[in-house]
Amino acid sequence: MPLPKEHLYTIDDIYNLPDGKRAELIDGQIYDMAPPSRKHQRIVTELCTAINNHIKRNGGHCEVDIAPFAVFLDKDQYTYVEPDISVICDPCKLTDRGCEGAPDWIIEIVSPASRRMDYMIKLFKYKSAGVHEYWIVDPAKNRVTVYDFAHDETEIYTFSDTIKVGIYEDLCIDFSQITPLI
Repeated sequence: MPLPKEHLYTIDDIYNLPDGKRAELIDGQIYDMAPPSRKHQRIVTELCTAINNHIKRNGGHCEVDIAPFAVFLDKDQYTYVEPDISVICDPCKLTDRGCEGAPDWIIEIVSPASRRMDYMIKLFKYKSAGVHEYWIVDPAKNRVTVYDFAHDETEIYTFSDTIKVGIYEDLCIDFSQITPLI
């Protein structure tokens, strides 16, 4: 007897969700998103500010976007994600819809509801889609896991460390300056 056919959702299903409901779509499967906490939002704000200030100071061409910002990783109808922070350095990928293809650098802030998504599902998806660098910031564990997919390296840091950004020669983020603010 054949197995039942799995239903694949599309981006149209995401856009047809009721107002106020957020979800992501990965390989045709919908994953609901819980609202972020205040601590989560403070970390996003501080990181985004540090990254954006660096880009502006150095006349960089990359763009920093925060969720909700649509990223169409596979350029198909079956994957739509909203990373907490996306850094896109190829302006050809940016459209009015969002980012068409993989951002250069993605940062996700872990919440209790997103742990499995951030550490497993998105990790695999971001790597296979061509993201160069992926940071998982985990406030519950005071830990930042940095995946440098371009060099196949992984490093684990604490919230008291200064972390070198792989896609930039001269950007380091001092988490000890960010975490006292949250």
